[in-house]
Amino acid sequence: MEFTKSLIHWYLQNKRDLPWRKTSGAYPVWLSEIMLQQTRVAQGLPYFLRFIEAFPTVQDMADAPEEQVLKLWQGLGYYSRARNLHATAKQVAFEMGGNFPDSYAGLLKLKGVGDYTAAAIASISYGETVPVVDGNVYRVLSRVFGVDTDISSGGAKKQFTALAASLMPKDNASDFNQAMMEFGALQCVPKSPDCSVCIFNSECVAFNTGRVGQLPVKLKKTKVTNRYFNYLVIKDNRGYSVVQKRTSKGIWHNLYEFPLLETESLFAEDETRVLISKFEGLDFTPKNVSLLNTDVIVHKLSHQHLYVRFWEISVDNELVGAIPVDVLKAYPFPVVIHNFMESHWTNH
Repeated sequence: MEFTKSLIHWYLQNKRDLPWRKTSGAYPVWLSEIMLQQTRVAQGLPYFLRFIEAFPTVQDMADAPEEQVLKLWQGLGYYSRARNLHATAKQVAFEMGGNFPDSYAGLLKLKGVGDYTAAAIASISYGETVPVVDGNVYRVLSRVFGVDTDISSGGAKKQFTALAASLMPKDNASDFNQAMMEFGALQCVPKSPDCSVCIFNSECVAFNTGRVGQLPVKLKKTKVTNRYFNYLVIKDNRGYSVVQKRTSKGIWHNLYEFPLLETESLFAEDETRVLISKFEGLDFTPKNVSLLNTDVIVHKLSHQHLYVRFWEISVDNELVGAIPVDVLKAYPFPVVIHNFMESHWTNH
């Protein structure tokens, strides 16, 4: 088990000083693991600190309204994680007396907790010998041991889980799992890793056969859809605006947005103005329609590229349900709308 000893030794010397590593409590470990799915540590860390300050315990989060959780999450993306986070907090606080399940099998019953997160919490908080398998682990194992199984194929997870389990020490699951993740994040990075300083370069199959760039193998490509959003920023005679909550499933569920005109392609400005004038949601005659961003904002999500334009529509009368700008800013918005509001409404 030279690999295991070397890896844990490397980890203890090189691990980053992160707040959730200062405790083995299940709540901060769970919070950090949910936040760091599809998110780099540098991006997730300030959010973690804000959440721990706002919700020192799982009970505090459970007692908070969902909108507060979504607002604090704003900018991290994959908002279903935030909604699941809140649902899980309520599950743990109200159905389990504030205590997280203390086993891998029990943790899997929590909303939004899959194999990876359950294994991370079970090993770090309770010392259970269950291996974590994520992108970092696929990469380290496939390179060091020369595994060329397509990681997007059906049997890959089972194969890599078995390999990780065979390397895992019975008495130190916590350090081993964290070491695997940290080694993939800091040393065995996806592109151009510095193999000259790697502790495994003498035995690493990928390095010694010139296949570092080819491993791990991933054949399935994510299909990306283009969508074209025109947001209608309606201003009444008080400068108040109208927003709506996205209730349909899909991106940004339960976040707020301006009335949306989605088109099949990026229409010319004149064509879009005609569509705006016929927009069903407008029960008034626009006095003026102006395009606020001549450069289309391209907002990239994992499976969708959004092409976003904001149109200001001014009207002469007061609008029912319109809200002052300073009140609106407290609502949870998708980050592309939040950033737009910050840059265009700073003087209000």
